[in-house]
Amino acid sequence: MAFEEQFHRGAELALFGIPDSAMLGTLTLALLVSLLVCALNIATERWHGSYSFDVDVKGIQKVHQRTVPRTGGIALLTGVMAVPVFGMLEYSMLGLERETGVFMFKLLLASVPAFLAGIIEDLTKRVSVRTRLCSILFSAILAAWLLGSRLPRLDVWGLDSALGLLPVSLAVTLFMVVGVTNSINIIDGFHGVAGATVAVALTGIGYLAWSRGDHLVTQLAVAGVGATIGFLLLNYPTGRLFMGDGGAYFLGFWSAELAVLTIVRNPGINAWQILAIFAYPVIEVLFSIYRRTFLRNAAVGAPDRLHLHSLFYRRVTRHKMKFTRYPWLCNAGVACFVVTWVATATTAAILLGDTIAMAVTLVFAQTLIYIAVYMRLVRGNWGNCRSLAVILGLKPQHRSRLA
Repeated sequence: MAFEEQFHRGAELALFGIPDSAMLGTLTLALLVSLLVCALNIATERWHGSYSFDVDVKGIQKVHQRTVPRTGGIALLTGVMAVPVFGMLEYSMLGLERETGVFMFKLLLASVPAFLAGIIEDLTKRVSVRTRLCSILFSAILAAWLLGSRLPRLDVWGLDSALGLLPVSLAVTLFMVVGVTNSINIIDGFHGVAGATVAVALTGIGYLAWSRGDHLVTQLAVAGVGATIGFLLLNYPTGRLFMGDGGAYFLGFWSAELAVLTIVRNPGINAWQILAIFAYPVIEVLFSIYRRTFLRNAAVGAPDRLHLHSLFYRRVTRHKMKFTRYPWLCNAGVACFVVTWVATATTAAILLGDTIAMAVTLVFAQTLIYIAVYMRLVRGNWGNCRSLAVILGLKPQHRSRLA
C-alpha cells in the first residue's frame, strides 16, 4: 500500500509540476558543493598544477592552448557525496530516507575503482587504457553485487529469456555499463560537451523515474545533475577546469548504473527508451571502435580527431564562426550542437518512447542521422544527389557528380 501511495504521489507531482522540496534541496546542495570545490581547485592551481595540469596541448585530440587542471572529477564526486552525508543528518531538510542514503553510499563505493583509475591518470598520465577499462569493469561488478543492478530484460525477443540466467544477465550488464562509462570519456573533448550531455540525460532518467514514483532513482539522478551543473558553471564556456578521466568515468558510471536501475525497478519503462536517451554517446563509441579497428587498422584506445564532435569543430565552428578575438568560443560552440541533439533525443524519448516500437525507431533514426552528418562533415557536402545510400556513405558517389 505504501508503494502505491508513493507511485500516485510521484505521478501527481510529475503531472501538475508541483515542486518537491527534497529534490530541490538535493539539486542545490550537490550544485553548491561541486561549485565550491571547483572554485577551490582553480584558486589553488598554482600549488597542484605541476601534477594536475593538462600540459599536453600538442596532443592529436587537443584543442586548448593553455594548461588547465584536469581534476574537476573531484568536485563531481564530492558534490554527489554531499547528498547522503548531509541528507542523513537529523536536522537535514533533504528528506533523505536512511535506505536511500545507504543505497547512495553503496553506489558511490562501487564508483571508486573507476574514479581512482581516472584521477590517477589525470595526475600521472601513466595509467594504461586496459587498466582503466578493468577498473570500470570492477566498479560494475561491485554495483551488481552491492545493489543487485543486473539487467533483467532488454526488450529484445529471444534475448530476454536468456537474461534470466545470472551469468548472461551479469555479462550483458557489465558490457553495457563499461560501454556507457567509456562513451562519456570519448565525447569529453570540448568545453561542456560531456557535462551537458550527462546533465540532460540524467534529467530525462530522473523524469521518467519520478513519473513512475521511483524517488530513489530520481534523487540519484538529481544529485548527479546538481554536481554536474556546479562543475559546468566554471568549466563552460572558457574551460577553466576540466573534468578529466576521473570525472568522465565517474559521471559515465553514475549514468550507466542509473540506466540499469531504472530498467530494474520500473517494468513500465522499456530498455529502448533508455537507450534512445543515451544514443549519441553510445553510437559515438561504437562507431569509434568500428572506425579504428576496421577502417584505420589502429588500436581501439588510440586517440584521434575523427569523432563527430571533433569534425564539427574543425569543419563548422572554426571555419564558419569567425571569433578571432575570442577563439575559445569555437571550442564552446561544439557543446551547442551536441546539447541540441541530446536534448531533442531525450525529449522525444520521454514523449514518444513509451512503446518499444517507437523507442526502437528513435534509436535507429539517431543512428542514421549520425552517419549522415558524419559523412557530410567528412566529405564537405551531402553528396549532391538524391540517393540516400550516398548521403549516408553506404556507397560511393558517382565521379561526375563530385563537387
